Amino acid sequence: MRLLATSDLHVGFEENRQLVQDLPPGSPGDWLIVAGDVAEYMADVEWVLELLASRFDTVVWAPGNHELWTPVKDPVQLRGERRYQRLVDLCRGLGIRTPEDPYPVWPGPDGPVTVAPMMLLYDYSFRVDGMRTMDEALARAHEVGVVCTDEYLLHPDPFPSRQAWCAARVEKTERRLGECDPDLPTVLVNHWPLVREPTRLLRYPDFALWCGTERTADWHVRFNAAAVVYGHLHIPRTTWHDGVRFEEVSLGYPREWRPRKRGPVLVRQIFPVEPE
Repeated sequence: MRLLATSDLHVGFEENRQLVQDLPPGSPGDWLIVAGDVAEYMADVEWVLELLASRFDTVVWAPGNHELWTPVKDPVQLRGERRYQRLVDLCRGLGIRTPEDPYPVWPGPDGPVTVAPMMLLYDYSFRVDGMRTMDEALARAHEVGVVCTDEYLLHPDPFPSRQAWCAARVEKTERRLGECDPDLPTVLVNHWPLVREPTRLLRYPDFALWCGTERTADWHVRFNAAAVVYGHLHIPRTTWHDGVRFEEVSLGYPREWRPRKRGPVLVRQIFPVEPE
């Protein structure tokens, strides 16, 4: 019985789609965390999640920015909160746990732990050093040509801005985490990193604007995290912050995983903890 995790499957790329298609079923009792960026088109998201739900005992999903996009060619033209709710309804129809459901407790080895999928977005507070305001940081990003596609395809409706949507999600999630059983450790799951430090490896530092919020910087300590699972950066690795293990579990784009000696790694094991 294992708690596994993946993210950033991006099955719009045929090589990634084949990797997901070929993923063998888990062992009896295996859980799989999917930390966002499955695909951009609703039909592709449904295909992946239905496949994974058929191969694992329990699937826990948190959205990434790509699921929240409204591509011009997607027959499903829902935007913002309505698109997110459609994704939640899709998951519930497949028996997949979402950020809107009661947090499940994984009972396996090195557990039990409360698995908390979250949808938090970002608020442009991960700024390049010296940038004091969001407007200043965004102007610099446009000037150097590092602008996330979210600016064109991730609509915050009915909120006035993405940062306002982020603030609402942070407030709601913070309240829910505070209601968790204090005697159980948590596995915090979010597409975007909860702390700023992982973004300091980005090839283009300005992209950190679209990578999280400073408001979650101490959540791994406050909410008794045994592990934090995230994606988005396409820099899969293990790091430690305040004694807490952070796992970046992304597959990434083929151009990123092809040059790696170990090749593509589709799934990472969170619990039981594997010896180094």
